[in-house]
Amino acid sequence: MRLRRRLRINAQGKELYKFINDIRSQGVTCLGQYVQSDVFHGEIYRRDLKKVRNSAENLGIELKEAEFVTVMSVLYRYRKRVGILLGITVAFLCCLYFSQTVTEIEIQGNSTVTDEVILSALSQLDVKCGSHIRDIDMHYCEHELQIRIGEIAWAAIRRTGSRIVVQVTEITPKPDMLLERVPCNIVAARDAVITEVNVLDGMLMHKVGDFVPEGTLLINGIAEDDTGHMTIHHAYGLIRGIYTETAEFRAEFRPQTYVQTGRSDKQHYLRLFNVDIPLFFGRNKYNYSDVETVEKPLKLFGKKLPVSVVVRDIRETELSEREYTEEELDHMLMEKLYLFEKNFLDGCRVIKRDIKRERDEDGMRFRAEYRVEGEIGQQRDIFIK
Repeated sequence: MRLRRRLRINAQGKELYKFINDIRSQGVTCLGQYVQSDVFHGEIYRRDLKKVRNSAENLGIELKEAEFVTVMSVLYRYRKRVGILLGITVAFLCCLYFSQTVTEIEIQGNSTVTDEVILSALSQLDVKCGSHIRDIDMHYCEHELQIRIGEIAWAAIRRTGSRIVVQVTEITPKPDMLLERVPCNIVAARDAVITEVNVLDGMLMHKVGDFVPEGTLLINGIAEDDTGHMTIHHAYGLIRGIYTETAEFRAEFRPQTYVQTGRSDKQHYLRLFNVDIPLFFGRNKYNYSDVETVEKPLKLFGKKLPVSVVVRDIRETELSEREYTEEELDHMLMEKLYLFEKNFLDGCRVIKRDIKRERDEDGMRFRAEYRVEGEIGQQRDIFIK
């Protein structure tokens, strides 16, 4: 589309060549002119239309004109529609602004170091959404990123339009070293009666059937021969025993909890980079509420823009007293005992389970005592001066 306003003219009449010479003498710029079948064709600028019309009228020339669609003609046509012009101006300024502003940061190559850690380090270097791209020293930021995050061995930062791409290579971590040669003893982790022993290294200090209090030495990592020569070992072995575990849980008949009243409200925000601009008036009118937030990013030609609409769904809650029956409390407490056994007695054999139920006017209490068989040994390092 052409920029300046131009018109196509057709002129015919007896004084056609006088008309042509007259508009030339007036300095009218006429482009693409030619005569065909006694009709003069040409293109003039809009500013010269008045001169051409006056000359045609004076010489009795029949003049026809048609304006080309140009940028200036479109702007002139919609000159009174302020909203359209303002929208075009704002859109142009936004395109100009976002072309020089970081709108998205993409991180590639990381597995152990999270995106949040890298973005936090970049933010300290003023590399974040909304930063001016020309103010970012890419080489300096690459070097600083490796210093600030010790797990990164190499980093590269490049620009793709208004998007910053950060490529990293992480340091390969050293494999965990098993301290199998560190001198240690095996001691009892709890009061128990030994049921099984399997010593792989060290000297067994108690046999099956012995009762051992917590902290008792089970496998000695220090050995002495008949000549008095001492050797220090990493004691290793399996010691199982029977011991007692207890658990206690309580629940109330009428606990006070926050429940939803059914009333709700929605608040909309325009999120520009990291700034939330409220699109409503007032504030949250509920004293207690549950809030669920949903962010809907705006996209242009499939590209995510740094602009999104945030919707906060606010549901009013109030402190209410709920009443449970004895059967419901019994079921709740049994679920807690089940989770306790699954989490803390996993790998043990439960020999006996004794559950005592206590009820009062406020609630119920379960006291559970378990007799179980399981691993009772734990390592304790030997410190040598």
